[in-house]
Amino acid sequence: MTTRADNEAGEQKNQDSASATAADADNSTATATDEPGTAAESRSTPAELPGAAAEPSSITAETSSTTAAPPSATPAGPGASEADDAGDAARDPARHGVFQRAWFGLNQHFGAAAAAFVVVAGIFGIVFAAITPPFWGHDEITQFGRAYQVAHGGITPERIVDDRGISYGGQIPVSIDAMMGYAFSDYNSRPPEPAPMAAESGAYDRLGAAPVTTSDTKQMWFTNTAAYSPVAYVPAALGIRIAEATGLDVNGMVLTTRLAGLLAYLVLVGFALRALRGFRIQWLAFTVAVLPIAIFQAGTVTADTITNALAILVSCLLVKGVFLDSRLTKTEVVAALATTLALPLSKPTYVILAMLVVLIPARQYGFGKILRWLPWCFAVLGAALFAVWMKIAAPTTDGMGLMRKQAEWDSVRPDDQLSGILSDPPHFVNVFIDSIWYRDEKWFTQFFGELGFSYIDVPATTILACLLALAVSIGIADRLTGNRWRTWAVLLTVAASVAMVYVTLYMSFTPVDYWLIDGVQGRYFVPLAIAGFAVLLRWMPLRLTDARGVTPLRGPAITIVVATAVALAAAAIKYNVMVWG
Repeated sequence: MTTRADNEAGEQKNQDSASATAADADNSTATATDEPGTAAESRSTPAELPGAAAEPSSITAETSSTTAAPPSATPAGPGASEADDAGDAARDPARHGVFQRAWFGLNQHFGAAAAAFVVVAGIFGIVFAAITPPFWGHDEITQFGRAYQVAHGGITPERIVDDRGISYGGQIPVSIDAMMGYAFSDYNSRPPEPAPMAAESGAYDRLGAAPVTTSDTKQMWFTNTAAYSPVAYVPAALGIRIAEATGLDVNGMVLTTRLAGLLAYLVLVGFALRALRGFRIQWLAFTVAVLPIAIFQAGTVTADTITNALAILVSCLLVKGVFLDSRLTKTEVVAALATTLALPLSKPTYVILAMLVVLIPARQYGFGKILRWLPWCFAVLGAALFAVWMKIAAPTTDGMGLMRKQAEWDSVRPDDQLSGILSDPPHFVNVFIDSIWYRDEKWFTQFFGELGFSYIDVPATTILACLLALAVSIGIADRLTGNRWRTWAVLLTVAASVAMVYVTLYMSFTPVDYWLIDGVQGRYFVPLAIAGFAVLLRWMPLRLTDARGVTPLRGPAITIVVATAVALAAAAIKYNVMVWG
């Protein structure tokens, strides 16, 4: 047992030793400190990932403030033990097996979270694409209609003749329309529990076996998706063209279109997570990217697939450049600038999120005095493209009332709603507050997953597993930097984007004088999650540590991957049982 006297003697010995070597310490290489708030702990070095080695540009800020500790020094800071293991594997790979060497190479070149994402999201994305009946995804009927229009050169909204009122849409093959009609009737006729929601699987097989002929088409309505620019439908449109070129039947075309969107999601989000390799916050981004609602949408035909992917991409690059104070690679710079143009065109609600690339310091882009204004130029161009498209798509809002029941077709009037907001702001605030009181628990569940237009909520097991993964990933995240005004700018952007969700739905979907804001769903907040969590982590000093005061990585990373896999498996099993029996 260690006594107080022993402790005091040890402390005195340490003080004597420190005094005796003070002169040597002045001439030796300085070691990083463990004290909270210092440079060493305010952000993690890329060595904290087991076997990871980030690009030299990403660790410039680290080496400029603190140099490497001498070999005799005890590794300091979170993740030091993992860094030692990685270093051992690099220095003497012969002592380690094939698995260890492969793990080191994977982390060095791709990143653990990115690799785990491709596997987990790929597997469960395919599962959802396979078990979800055709056109049972969120607005998948109208989403597919718009994707088909884009695939055949339709860029702007097309006005169609409709006795019900103002309508937009396009042409669709009659065999596709037959499947859409059956699916619409099927998921709207909900039998009493515990009967399966899908009436007959054989009907989908028969209708799905029909050939797709572009010469035999009919008009279909999709006013709600006609307002979206073609940017978000590029992967789906490519999938449709591939299916046509290979002569696939209806089921084959639907599945190919879904898988094309899933592939795009894997590529974009995988690249985003790779940008954070070497930093522990990659696991938080991973957890958000594999939320069941995000993977379900990635496995169906929807513009939200690309919207979510682009939002995650710009958020990860924002975290790296602003909150981790790390240099972006040339490819990441191009991605950040391109996303500034693409995200506002994918879904207007997140236009401000895309503009946050201007907060990344010019030095993290590698720009000099002239090029430092390039992000601002792209932001202005992105805002201009957004404004142009909104002008083009504005007339479609006059036909949104047809999405409601017949008695409410003429009740959705955006101009009247806007006038009401401006003339009586307190009334709108009251409606907003009532919406929260009566619907916030529903939005919370939907953030994790309300799957498709069968409206199947994910099970409690899924939500608990996701919460565990979020808690662990937040707990092990890096200590973020970033000055105060940039942090406040991100926070205000997230708040403004949330407000845009409510205002947009109030004006374009909610009937005049309705008592709440209708149409809000929890999935609309997924694209804002990473940026919101980054602000929280910037101001929250608490982190998880082990008995040595070190933030572990391997155990938490395994926990996160297992928890998210359990969450997705439980969601897929429940969905399959409730739909097919």
